[in-house]
Amino acid sequence: MITTLEYNNTLYKIDLSKPLDISIPLRASKENVNAWYIDAPKIEPVTNGDWIGKVSEGASTNFNTITFNPHGHGTHTECVGHITSEFYSINDCLKKFFFIADIITIEPKKQGDDFVITKTCIKDVITSKNTEALVIRTFPNKEDKLNMQYSHSNWAYLTEEAARYIRELNISHLLIDLPSVDKEKDNGKLLAHKAFWNYPEATRFEATITEMVYMPDEIKDGRYVLNLQIASFENDAAPSKPVLYKVLK
Repeated sequence: MITTLEYNNTLYKIDLSKPLDISIPLRASKENVNAWYIDAPKIEPVTNGDWIGKVSEGASTNFNTITFNPHGHGTHTECVGHITSEFYSINDCLKKFFFIADIITIEPKKQGDDFVITKTCIKDVITSKNTEALVIRTFPNKEDKLNMQYSHSNWAYLTEEAARYIRELNISHLLIDLPSVDKEKDNGKLLAHKAFWNYPEATRFEATITEMVYMPDEIKDGRYVLNLQIASFENDAAPSKPVLYKVLK
């Protein structure tokens, strides 16, 4: 199904029958991707006395309870409520779901004991300043991102200057294939989060950050239409399913 979207007086034609899902599925397994020092997610049938909510155990339906953390167990989208004392819900902050997006691939630079994504890294590869969303794929791009155990790994991260630069490009939705845009152990500074949301000076309440996406190499850098869908949680973050559509020539 071919459809057309308009953004800034430009028409973008996409084929809705060819979605590119860049979310990581959640599994009840120690092989599930994991960060922030938490246990693996659980998907377990409800039990009530002798009754077990599982068809193979005699129930009429499968009736599972799922225990997980959106920040640590997979692809999730968060709003500024992630870093504020006041409560803000992603379900209230994200009200539109289709955006023009650019994918860029970056090899983080070694800086002391860290690997960082700098402003220069982004400027060297970004091809357009006329976009609503930016999707960052980091190199190397191995399939083990689907089940990586990130805790105590000191993953690559955005510098404060890089996050500020993305904000200055008027990009409202930032997606990345890492557990956080910030350094794993930064003593709570959260410099990239704060710079991107412009918090607390002039907070961008409509802006979102999506972490732990995964894009195989078959999805090339360039321009796409992004459909950013979240589960309707009244929380600072929710599990999400970002789907890309290649812009047709």
